[in-house]
Amino acid sequence: MLTNKTDNRIKILLEDGRSIYHTQDLAVLWRISNENTLYKTISRYIKKGLLKSIHKGFYSTLPIEKLDPFYLGVMALKRYGYVSTESILKENGVIFQDIKYITLVSDISKRMKIKYYSFLVRKMKEDYLYNPAGILFSGSIAKASLERAVADMLYFNPHYYFDNEKSIDWKKVKEIKNTIGY
Repeated sequence: MLTNKTDNRIKILLEDGRSIYHTQDLAVLWRISNENTLYKTISRYIKKGLLKSIHKGFYSTLPIEKLDPFYLGVMALKRYGYVSTESILKENGVIFQDIKYITLVSDISKRMKIKYYSFLVRKMKEDYLYNPAGILFSGSIAKASLERAVADMLYFNPHYYFDNEKSIDWKKVKEIKNTIGY
């Protein structure tokens, strides 16, 4: 049986609209300042099936199989980042090889594994990273346009081979590179 406090916390999660939370997100949403109370509450919600533990300090209201892997990766960063390079190139048919990881761009370089998803995060100079040229927003996920992903890839690897160059608007790529400055 759920208590009024539990009902209220569930209502807050449902109204928030996100499906992924870090421990600190839950503390702020539920206005819990006592760390012990917070962890006990999270533990109870996991046992009741109201929250799923994705990774240490990282939770979801949905099973991981129902989460958008791009959203999962961006949220796991705990900082600004966007989906780019191989993930966008593959999605747009510009490269044909299978990629074993989801590629993100941020202000850090790291590899992450969450359940059965692997992520490669490439570090970009902040002057370029925060430039919005060619960045599209789909809900709360920032993704590079095809042309931005091509420009980003050339930033990281100037000799990168694109399998299907004909689908790239090179004029737009050049405009984005000039706007960003790399």
